Amino acid sequence: MRWRCFNICSDFCFRTPVLQLNSVQSICILRLSAIGDVCHAVAAVQAIQRVNPEAKITWVIGKVEAMLLEGLPGVEFVVFDKKQGRQAFKTLREQLSGREFDVLLNMQVAFRAGLASRCIRAKVKIGFDKARSKELHSWFINRRITAKEQPHVLEGFMQFAEQLGVTDFTPHWQMPLSDTDKQNAMKLVGDDGEPLLIISPAASKAERNWLPERYAAVAEHAMAQGFRVAISGGPTAMEQQLAEQIVNHCQQPVINLVGKTSLKELTCVLGLATLVLAPDTGPAHMAVTQGTPVIGLYAHSNPKRTGPYLYQDYVVEVYNQAVQEQYGKPASELPWGVRAKGELMDRIAVDDVIAMFDKLVREHRL
Repeated sequence: MRWRCFNICSDFCFRTPVLQLNSVQSICILRLSAIGDVCHAVAAVQAIQRVNPEAKITWVIGKVEAMLLEGLPGVEFVVFDKKQGRQAFKTLREQLSGREFDVLLNMQVAFRAGLASRCIRAKVKIGFDKARSKELHSWFINRRITAKEQPHVLEGFMQFAEQLGVTDFTPHWQMPLSDTDKQNAMKLVGDDGEPLLIISPAASKAERNWLPERYAAVAEHAMAQGFRVAISGGPTAMEQQLAEQIVNHCQQPVINLVGKTSLKELTCVLGLATLVLAPDTGPAHMAVTQGTPVIGLYAHSNPKRTGPYLYQDYVVEVYNQAVQEQYGKPASELPWGVRAKGELMDRIAVDDVIAMFDKLVREHRL
């Protein structure tokens, strides 16, 4: 009976008072992860700041993601460390004790984020539309963004900004990068006037990584065109091993930066690049925040949803072929965001990536 009552009353729960935009003085953002997604969210947050510069913004964010965004202008961060388990929720409740926000923007549908939202007092709690709600997301909100057909993740976040009066959805980023971060990045890659290709080869899951010998083949092609090449990445064993394999397959020397940069320094390195080659991984979106063109390699997720936002025309993908084979339908007829399964990255051909490299260099006059 209790479950049935919830279903009957759920629509009523969304009949919240009309949001008076001029009365919104305190905003809480809830987006815990991941690196690429928080980069998208920054664009929405800063769009809100442009229309309401007086509003106080608090962002509940993951521990690693906070390292990248620490110092973001006009934003207070409250770190939620999921590794602490139940203690993380207790800590969040204590940190926000006695505070009530005018609006909570719950930009994450994961159940963990829903539970975290219970620790945040807000008059209005805005979440995703029904089509994008899952993991009981609807239980934790009382207002929805407008449904949109096949939106990019960044566009979905901009719909939250729309609820707060934003009408210009063109993304702009002001990332919190210090002079020291920039100087350290310059020391790592140098500046001899030659164009620079950064390969960021590793995704969070190994199955999304391209083959090392194929990265090396593109690197060799770039060097033949006068590019310097550097490999970037984090300190994990998988990333270090992949970088070493790429280096070993290259006939010419490349710069190996894997494990040698902080997230902020990596962002600066990506900003110094002429272009970036990457699979579906956070650094691809970090590069976009710096205005650096990205060649994205996609097999498992739909690049129209998660591709490098400003450079989706330069994606090399086998996703659409894979989902057609696996589900018997084109991606346009499947639920938005459905993933392809299995070992698929080896379907991406070197010649296709080199052709895209040449196209990007030609069109951007690099």
